[in-house]
Amino acid sequence: MSDTSRPNDASPESTGDRPSATPPDAPASASEILGAALGGAARRAGLDPTTGKSTGHVVWAAMGGWRGILESVLPGVVFLVVWTATYDPDPDVRSGNLLLSLGLSVGLAAVFTIVRLIQRQSASAAIGGLVAAAAAAALSLWTGRGEDSFIPGFLTNTVYGTAFLVSALIGWPLIGLAVGFLMGEGTAWRADKRKRRVFFWLSIAWAGLFAARLIVQLPLYFSGNVTALGTLKLVMGLPLFAPLVAVTWLAVRALYPRREADASPADE
Repeated sequence: MSDTSRPNDASPESTGDRPSATPPDAPASASEILGAALGGAARRAGLDPTTGKSTGHVVWAAMGGWRGILESVLPGVVFLVVWTATYDPDPDVRSGNLLLSLGLSVGLAAVFTIVRLIQRQSASAAIGGLVAAAAAAALSLWTGRGEDSFIPGFLTNTVYGTAFLVSALIGWPLIGLAVGFLMGEGTAWRADKRKRRVFFWLSIAWAGLFAARLIVQLPLYFSGNVTALGTLKLVMGLPLFAPLVAVTWLAVRALYPRREADASPADE
């Protein structure tokens, strides 16, 4: 699957009148703790099936609206445009080209973060993006290779893809853990074959997205084709993330039609 806060959303009170799958005094299991963490993150991103929001609204919220899209895409676009426009195979010129491209990209990410902080808005996603951009720039400047700025992204895709794949194969798909928390049923969904099957394939689909990015982009990294690598990273970012969010949302809504019907008007 750049991904993107209300700290108290994951608290027990935020689940409303939905029943809990475990007694209040029962110790939380590892699956419940993980489910709460994933569910809380999903709720903060606007991915709560109990709210009755439209698919378009949910996908838009998950991407962060226009502002979130700009914060996710523009630094990469700036790096790609400046690198392509000023590239020269001469080692000395290439070094300056790399510094300029990375400097403008990281600088833009810093501006987005500062603006959010000044406006006292949630800046967690922007700060995360800035840290990631700075780490990628530092690595690339250290090695002197523009393609090395993409290594942190490769590592992220590897970790996420592996987590989704392994969780599905061992019968505890991450999608199911998150949805179970959001719907107030904990891990009770594992007793329902239909839910287990849907959550399994949704997790496999997310693992496939991360794997596809690696399969397509790694050959370009090893060939040193920074322009093509940067272009494909943008193309395989939000344009693939948004449809998969929509599919996940629709699949979960189909599993819990009564929950949605019971959502209060205030949630809509």
